[in-house]
Amino acid sequence: MIVASIIFFEERNFQGRSYECSNNCAELHSHFTCCNSIRVESGNWMVYERPNFQGYQYFLRRGEYTDYQRWMGFNDCIRSCHIIPQHIGTHKMRIFEHSDFGGKTMELTDCCPSLYDYLHNNNINSCQVMEGYWVFYEHPNYKGRQYLLRPGEYRRSSEWGAVNTGTGSIRRITYSN
Repeated sequence: MIVASIIFFEERNFQGRSYECSNNCAELHSHFTCCNSIRVESGNWMVYERPNFQGYQYFLRRGEYTDYQRWMGFNDCIRSCHIIPQHIGTHKMRIFEHSDFGGKTMELTDCCPSLYDYLHNNNINSCQVMEGYWVFYEHPNYKGRQYLLRPGEYRRSSEWGAVNTGTGSIRRITYSN
């Protein structure tokens, strides 16, 4: 099993004070005051703007993010992080047009860069994640606000943290070493 590792830097281009993390952390503020660059050494991570895994979410896979705009951040504030567990096998999700699993439905097993092009609709009000981990993006081509969905049932979009029902794209998460 590979140990996940992420390094946060206070300044751009991996400069300034840094903090390395290999576990979920509900409060990062005591380790750094701001975050302007991140290096993901291994694993997949969700980083959050507020403590206790709240606020804007940003999906990061192995790689280097030289400034907060590289991970589509709205600012330099990162206050908690969560490892996305490794999932081996298939991915499967069912999305619904209405709350409580009503209206038109579609089953997904792969990424969808433009939900509107695929379904002619971008409103998802509920979903069932049967296998794997997924990220909903507010806009097409994996842009905008991001929401991590774990296996389970979500009866309304607010249960995955969405501020509206518009979903532009959906990505299944595959493991990064």
